[in-house]
Amino acid sequence: MLLMKIGDFIELVDFRNRDNALGVNSVRGISTDKRFIATKANLEGVSLSSYKLVKPKDFAFVSDTSRRGDKMSLAYNCSDEVYLVSSISTVFHITQEHKILPEFLYLWFLRPEFDRYARYHSWGSARETFSFEDMSRIEIPVPDIEIQQQLVNVWEGLNGLKVDNDAQAEPLMALCMSYLKKLSEEYDSVPLSQKIKSCEGRNKEGLLTIENVRGISIAKAFILSKANMEGVPLGNYKIVRPKEFAFVTVTSRNGDKISLAYNDSQEDYLVSATYEVFRVIADDLLPEYLYLWFLRPQFDRYARFHSWGSARETFNMDDMKRVSIPMPNMSIQQAIVDIFKCAKECKAISTKAEKLRKAVAPALIQKAIHY
Repeated sequence: MLLMKIGDFIELVDFRNRDNALGVNSVRGISTDKRFIATKANLEGVSLSSYKLVKPKDFAFVSDTSRRGDKMSLAYNCSDEVYLVSSISTVFHITQEHKILPEFLYLWFLRPEFDRYARYHSWGSARETFSFEDMSRIEIPVPDIEIQQQLVNVWEGLNGLKVDNDAQAEPLMALCMSYLKKLSEEYDSVPLSQKIKSCEGRNKEGLLTIENVRGISIAKAFILSKANMEGVPLGNYKIVRPKEFAFVTVTSRNGDKISLAYNDSQEDYLVSATYEVFRVIADDLLPEYLYLWFLRPQFDRYARFHSWGSARETFNMDDMKRVSIPMPNMSIQQAIVDIFKCAKECKAISTKAEKLRKAVAPALIQKAIHY
């Protein structure tokens, strides 16, 4: 297997946005997940003339590797757009695509081994950096271009699966939200006080374990708990059974959102005793339809507006029962829920494809090495 220094086939590029042809919408950040992301910086009044251009098939990375969780911020522009990145970022491209494909090099960078290499070879006192010269010294195996293309095709197939399903999920979800808005205009709203009931089931017998403990995110989903549960008694934790809801009453310090989730699984979960748990008891209300209502940003605004307190603001079960929603017949509710389920399925496929895409990169490089 031929080993080549990356420096033999890459070149530093330094094109700037001197004429301000590109605006704020073109600015991108560079994540440790090795992709370009929408910038989180406040760019109001910031001159973009010194920002660097990242053209299609260009790479960009942040040389500062400290304080990034032992990962390097790097991305490859596989789009047809030109991006802008901070002037402190390093941009380069491949000069010999007949010898190495940029997508193949990107696969190399996706490996956790590359992050470890970059951290180990970073130098500095106040901050540690991995420069373009350090990048140029890396040696990698370079199989025949046909073999590279085969491996890239596998990776791009998974990427295409993700992109296609994302493209389907977004308009389906938008359709659900537009239907809900229309229903709010066409139907009188009914309070939830007669539609839901608080649930107080506890894990007194200890049948559920740490594996069942869940947190609740502001994205309206159950997540694996981040709390240190070592030695914590679970007898007082509340049980969230299938088709039940749970929410965190404290709404302050949550980015103006309420942490709420719906258990659409077949498992029982455990949540903190401080959380509220409830279920739908009315025959004319689908829990999935109610969950869709909670997903609307308008509900977050409602919950925050109706939260009360001094040291911390809360939205409790009594407040939840005063929430009003439009009540179309069950067939209309089911139709909207069915659209939501299609969107959710597309998103699940996209998420799985993304996980596989990340996991498969090291395997593909190993295959290249053994060729």
